[in-house]
Amino acid sequence: MSAQPRRPLKVLIVDDSAVVRQTLCELIASDPGLEVMGAASDPFAAAQRLRVEKPDVIILDVEMPRMDGVTFLKKLMAQHPIPVVMCSSLVGANTATLTAAMAAGAVDVICKPQVGIRGFLEESRVRICDAVRAAAQARLSRLRPSEVEAKLTADAMLPPPGSRAMARTTDRIIAVGASTGGTEALRLFLRQMPAGCPPIVIVQHMPETFTAAFARRLDGECDISVQEARPGDRMLRGHALIAPGNRHTMVTRSGAHYGIDVRDGPLVSRHRPSVDVLFRSVAQNAGSNAVGIIMTGMGDDGARGLKEMREAGARTLGQDEDSCVIYGMPKEARRMGGVEEELPLPRLAAAAMRLCQE
Repeated sequence: MSAQPRRPLKVLIVDDSAVVRQTLCELIASDPGLEVMGAASDPFAAAQRLRVEKPDVIILDVEMPRMDGVTFLKKLMAQHPIPVVMCSSLVGANTATLTAAMAAGAVDVICKPQVGIRGFLEESRVRICDAVRAAAQARLSRLRPSEVEAKLTADAMLPPPGSRAMARTTDRIIAVGASTGGTEALRLFLRQMPAGCPPIVIVQHMPETFTAAFARRLDGECDISVQEARPGDRMLRGHALIAPGNRHTMVTRSGAHYGIDVRDGPLVSRHRPSVDVLFRSVAQNAGSNAVGIIMTGMGDDGARGLKEMREAGARTLGQDEDSCVIYGMPKEARRMGGVEEELPLPRLAAAAMRLCQE
């Protein structure tokens, strides 16, 4: 007896712009695994639709007349929790609003598709459809890639790892990769880090400009300094650098000093920034002087890179299934042999410090 085909995920789009609604409808409809349940011009029209049918995921605008997206999100989470992906042009003060949206229970944030330029529109399709699929799998209590697009590896940005062994030194660095559910996971992780901890570099899948607001939020809550990474930054003790959205971030080395390079480039493992790119750069430039950590997220970005780090002598950790919003990236990294030890989220910071001191 053959298995029943899986039904498409139903998506409700809520945006006051008719052009954005139409564009999102076309992008969602182009994916055979997704189905547009409807499109509403504001939260009141969306509420009427929700009385009739429940979607698997809601794509929700931030700024709308009559009721803003964050207010609607809070009401939704309190009454009828449904995975929500926030959609915004991300200009001006919107980044602070989106930070509030993530704290209120949004699963992910996406940029509004840039209409009229084919390349940008195609990248928007990949990112938006992936975000919807990830949101549908998210465990709200914790806050099959398409076969059409070629999925680039870190080879697109850096050559494959060589056999050169990196000399062991007393200086350590920590590299972290996360995606869906990672904003709150990183918040807990960094709040547990002591002021004199080794330098930390992070790739969290986020849209452009949102990473700066995210870094500012964490900087105000943590004992360590948290900033968005810039080209030429040095990695310093007691500092964490977060890769800017829409650009790849890599670790460099000059003598005994580690630094940061930020570059444009294609989507790698369907993401920019890519965890695989970061982890490969760490494997090549830090080797056994690094600790790699992979956290909650859908897909496999970072899995190959973490394996490369471990093969280069780095110590590696993975977030366990029970504490993940989506046990995708850590699961793939473990399957590939990249995870040396798997731990609950609350124990990762202490474990990273322990490995750095050994």
